[in-house]
Amino acid sequence: MAAVNNVTRLLDSRGVSYTAHELPSTKLGALEAARFLDVSPDYVYKTIVVVRAKSKKTILAVIPGPHTVDLKLLAEILGEKKVRLPTEREAEQLTGLQAGGISPLALVNKGFQVVIDSNAQQIGRIIISGGMRGLNIELAPADLAEITQAQFAVISRSS
Repeated sequence: MAAVNNVTRLLDSRGVSYTAHELPSTKLGALEAARFLDVSPDYVYKTIVVVRAKSKKTILAVIPGPHTVDLKLLAEILGEKKVRLPTEREAEQLTGLQAGGISPLALVNKGFQVVIDSNAQQIGRIIISGGMRGLNIELAPADLAEITQAQFAVISRSS
C-alpha cells in the first residue's frame, strides 16, 4: 500500500485523481526519480524554492526535471526586480520540509506563491514530490494548479 500523508489526504478530500509512487527514502533528484520510475525525465517536475529580494512571500517554482529555473523570467512574471535561490538549508527552513521532499501540495495555504512551468500544460500528467522523501505523486497539471492556486508561465530553460 502506498504511503499516506497530508498530501494524499488532501488529494483524497478534494476527489483528485492521482497515483502515489513510492521511491527510496533517500534524497533523489527529479532525474534520479525518473530513472527509478522508468519514465521520461520530462514528466518528473521538481519544486525549486525561490526568494524575493524584498517581500517575505516565498515562491515555489515547479519545473521539468531536466530544466533550470530562469530567475530573470520568473522575476519578470512576478513583477519583481530580483529573485534568488536560497541555500538548501534555507529552503528547508522556509518550507519546513526536507530537500527532496519539498512539494507545493504539502504547502497549500502556507503563504507560498506557486508558479508551474507552462511545459506542464502540454502533458496529461506530471509527477511531483509528495511532501516527503520517498513519495511522489502523479496528477494532472490542472489539478495541481487548482489546488495550489498556481499560475502557469514560462519560467525555465533546458539545462
